[in-house]
Amino acid sequence: MVVMEQAQEVERPQAAAAITAVTYAVLVVLGLVMGVVGGFQHSWYLWPVPISAIGCVAVLFAVSWGAGRMMGGKLAALVPAAGWMVTTLVWLGSRPEGDVVIANDLSGYFYLYGGLAALMTAVFLTPSAAGGSWLLTQHSFGPRPAEPHSPMDR
Repeated sequence: MVVMEQAQEVERPQAAAAITAVTYAVLVVLGLVMGVVGGFQHSWYLWPVPISAIGCVAVLFAVSWGAGRMMGGKLAALVPAAGWMVTTLVWLGSRPEGDVVIANDLSGYFYLYGGLAALMTAVFLTPSAAGGSWLLTQHSFGPRPAEPHSPMDR
């Protein structure tokens, strides 16, 4: 009976680690897919407004922020962002034929710079895994302060 309980205790952390690893892998693939779809579909206009680029930027923010909130940390918000950035960097390179995927026009600029701004905002707005803000938390940068003595020590 004791051996069975110890075996279950060993399997639980391994299963949780495997599920977390698979989740991060899915988030990377999701970021790559968003980069492929957004790279080819960002240039639809409704009159002078690049409506598709605006939609792509909104989806990038929502996925990155939602992943960070659901997984409970900034790393989960950064993972799909990294997948999107890798794909987008590939699309920015020119080919010998002169073709580019993200063109030098309003929709391309909005997709590229708006996407980067949306992803940075999503990562910064995601709460830290420790629960507090890394920017607003006061840190002690010296030796640990002395503990106050209790009245029982006297």
